[in-house]
Parts: sequence; C-alpha cells; structure tokens
Amino acid sequence: MSQLSSGERIHLVDKKGRQHALTLKASETYQFSGQTIAHDALIGRPDGTIVTLSGGKKMLALRPTLGEYVLKMPRGAQVLYPKDLALMPMWADIYPGARVFEAGTGSGALTMALLRAVGPRGLVVTYEIREDFARTALTNIDRYMGPVPNLVSLRKNAYEAIELLDDGVPFDRVVLDLPEPWQVVPNAVKVLRSGGIYLSFVPTVPQVLQTVEALERTTVFGMLQTFETLLRTWSVQGRSVRPDHRMVAHSGFITVARKVEPGLLSSTSAQEADDEGLHENASDQAGEERGQ
Repeated sequence: MSQLSSGERIHLVDKKGRQHALTLKASETYQFSGQTIAHDALIGRPDGTIVTLSGGKKMLALRPTLGEYVLKMPRGAQVLYPKDLALMPMWADIYPGARVFEAGTGSGALTMALLRAVGPRGLVVTYEIREDFARTALTNIDRYMGPVPNLVSLRKNAYEAIELLDDGVPFDRVVLDLPEPWQVVPNAVKVLRSGGIYLSFVPTVPQVLQTVEALERTTVFGMLQTFETLLRTWSVQGRSVRPDHRMVAHSGFITVARKVEPGLLSSTSAQEADDEGLHENASDQAGEERGQ
C-alpha cells in the first residue's frame, strides 16, 4: 500500500473538489479555516484516505497528479495549463531516451513533463536566465520528482546561443516556452539533429506569425503546424448532462516543425502543395456532384 511520508507534497481535497497543498513535516500542524490537523496524523496514512480536521471537517489526503501539482506549486513565471502541458510532449514526440533542449525553465512545469517523458535514459537540458525563476523551478521539481540526475539546469540565454554538451551530441528535440522564440530558431538549427522536432508555445497571434516566418526563413524546417487547445468540461448529474458554464479556452498556440533536408518542403513547394490540394478538392466536389 502506498503511504504518505514526511517531506512529501500532498493535497487536501474538500467536498467541492477544491485542493489545498501542503508539505508534510513531522510534528507540524496544518490549519484550514480555523480547523487543524497534525501532520503526524497524515504521515503513514494511505494515499487517497479520508482525514478529519479538529472541527469535524472531512477531507481527502492525496498525492497530486502532475497537472494538479503544477497549478498549486510555488511559481515565479506563469505555469502552463495542464491541457497544454499534456499535449506538448506528444506533439514534440518526446520519447524514452530522447535528448531534449528546453528554454526557459520558468516554474518547472514543462521541465517535469519532459523529464517524465524522456525517462531515466534520456536527458533534459534547460536554460533559464533568471536566477529566482531557476531556484523556484528546481525546488518544485525536487519536491515532486526527488533528485533528477538527468536534468542539466543552466543560467544561460537561449536568445544568444545554444551550446551542445561536452560529448557534442545534437539534441533530438527543442522545446521553447519563451516570449520571442523566433530569436532562438537560428540557434535551434545548429543544435537539432536532422529529423528532429522543434516546438514552441506562445500566447498571441503576432508571436505565432514571427515564429513561423523565422522557421520558414531557415529553409530546413518543414511540416509546420500551429494550433491551440480548448478544454470544456461537462456536468453529469443523473440525467442532467450539460457543458459547464466555464471552460479553459484560449491559453496559447503550439507551433511544431520538423528539421528536414531542404528542397521538397520549401515555400515554393508549399504553394504547389496548396494548389494541388485545391485541385484535389475541386475534383472531389465534381465527383460528388456527378454522383448525386
């Protein structure tokens, strides 16, 4: 049975599903709305157990999921929403054993998602120029994941340069959560292996435009895609089934590109592909009309 232990970051969840974070420490006491519970009463209890505070309030004591943890953890920079955090490792195709470059570290949410995906055989190198952000991020990562020997955290500016490690092996993936990722694109070209994947996250349309233009100028990035994700939860209470009144709508745009040999996917070829697609659509429509 998995038991809660001293030093762990856990969440107490009330009847309405609201989550309250605390770090367990022997002999300390947690206070909530005038009620208390000793940490010792939580340490050693099963994950997912019901606990009772001094005033009779009952709450669930849980180890948070990564998505729950990042929303409640201390932060310097704004964290990514779980809906984006879940998709980014998939669209960047982060796999066990991958060598990944990330900038900036921020509060560490994306870093943790990348570390989970690369596994113990992989490597994540992350740049963060702000010492306070980096310090907060490393604390958050250690609280949730413990010591992570395959994380290299550096106080460097990805806008200026990206350096390979001493072994000179290029990165399999470049993942960016920066205000101006287009400035990093020329540096990414130098350190990303052929066939490698670039991914960046930005919140506004002008940022997307500049990023895509920078990727196209290199001539070595193809298969560009940009999209956003919208999360709408539903209320299911007996036969009353409806969308919730509130949803997590726009948070940002994800842009993905693949480093490939230039030529086939140049801007000219892309225009030809668009024209070809128009011809195919016209042919399909004509065929449908003839079949009616």
